[in-house]
Amino acid sequence: MAKKTATQAAVEADPTLDTNNRSKSSAGKSQPTTTGTATVRGQHILVADDDLAIRLMLKTFLEDEGYVVSEAATGEDALEALKSGEYQLVLLDMRLPGMTGIDVLKQIKDKQGEVPVIIMTAHGSPNIAIQASSLGAYSYITKPFELDDVLHSIDRYFERLSLMEEVRTLRSQIEPRDPSERIIGNSPAMHEIYMVIGRTAASEATVLVTGETGTGKELVAHVIHSNSTYRHGPLVKVNCAALPETLLESELFGHEKGAFTNAITQRKGRFEMAHKGTIFLDEIGEMTLSTQRKLLRVLQEREFERVGGSIPIKVDTRIIAATNTNLESEVEAGRFREDLYYRLNVIRLSMPALRERKDDIPLLIEHFLDKHRYSASTPPARISEEAMQALIKHDWPGNVRELENTIQRAVVMSQGGVITSHHILLSNFSDRQVFDVARLVKEGTTLTDIMTQVEKAALTEALQVAEGDRSEAAKMLGLDRPALYAKLQEFGLSQ
Repeated sequence: MAKKTATQAAVEADPTLDTNNRSKSSAGKSQPTTTGTATVRGQHILVADDDLAIRLMLKTFLEDEGYVVSEAATGEDALEALKSGEYQLVLLDMRLPGMTGIDVLKQIKDKQGEVPVIIMTAHGSPNIAIQASSLGAYSYITKPFELDDVLHSIDRYFERLSLMEEVRTLRSQIEPRDPSERIIGNSPAMHEIYMVIGRTAASEATVLVTGETGTGKELVAHVIHSNSTYRHGPLVKVNCAALPETLLESELFGHEKGAFTNAITQRKGRFEMAHKGTIFLDEIGEMTLSTQRKLLRVLQEREFERVGGSIPIKVDTRIIAATNTNLESEVEAGRFREDLYYRLNVIRLSMPALRERKDDIPLLIEHFLDKHRYSASTPPARISEEAMQALIKHDWPGNVRELENTIQRAVVMSQGGVITSHHILLSNFSDRQVFDVARLVKEGTTLTDIMTQVEKAALTEALQVAEGDRSEAAKMLGLDRPALYAKLQEFGLSQ
């Protein structure tokens, strides 16, 4: 439909209305007028504005779109109406007779804290909008507004609620026993993850989880274990990158007394500890070839010997491995055994990067706000629409882990209140390009284009680190100044 301003729509709805004068005829009513029936959307919205033309325009338009709409001409009327608990959203004008919109907003948040509010404010009133956002307003629109923009804000709020409910339903089949262990997401990529987990969790098949750092590979291991036949046993985790080869072998398989210096007692390894349970081998791509050979035997025969021992030990355990490296490339380079790779790669779960599923960011934020409360006795912090959009636009090179850390810090900085963009500290890597060479190759990107992207990113990074000093940037990249200038001009970075 063609966009209309508030004044145009109001005049079309009732040409006799004088929209230049604010009508006071409805002031003093103790109850708002309620008409209309639920159609397609059906949510109940309260419009609080002392301008009769604005109320009529919004009521007519929103009811045509399927919402149920009630009116309030004063702040007192709005608060009285909200006592019924019928409303899912409030459109609140900031300029009301008697109580101001800010006063009404404060009381709404004190007494009906779960009711979201979209404020309506005059053009050129940024301070009022900022103040309202800090008090918990979901969003704001400026007058004169366009009806499509109002509808977009309202629909976006209810769509977010609907998505959260749908995700709760989807997760119900694979929900772990520990509430803190949740996979959050409603994107197509995450739907695929849910399906694979649902189909394979109850089997005994080995699972290989791949993905960038911070995408939630360990969380997937928790969910698979919690929904498997091994869930009554332990989940034992080993970070293969955190230990040198000699210690890793002992950590995995245990050792006998006297097997090496300081082995003063017999010690069980992680595989023994994981008997009748699950073992999670994180960063398996960092394992040396010698340890890979011994791990292959466990996968093939389900037995091993402790370091310094000769008695075979049988083990019944589910194996889940994870890596952020490209194991296929490691196999080709001779750094990872091909036979072990095929043993591990029975079921493959590829966790998407957060930048590839940005629609999930609002859901993740809601989850982390609930998880990281300012104190045990306080409700979850709230987030302004401005802050939400800033988080959605960020590329998140650290993925979900970086987002969680950002939200946790913002909750502390806002003292559990309303998080605005001032409380959000994005990493210094926010403007750096993340290169997944395997993905670029699969997408058909030519070698020339890949190298162009890398060169441009390297030049940009060097200039940032050198704080604009081109001589220093040239030195960092091993170039002389003329070569650097030529490269900058080639990539349009010379200005």
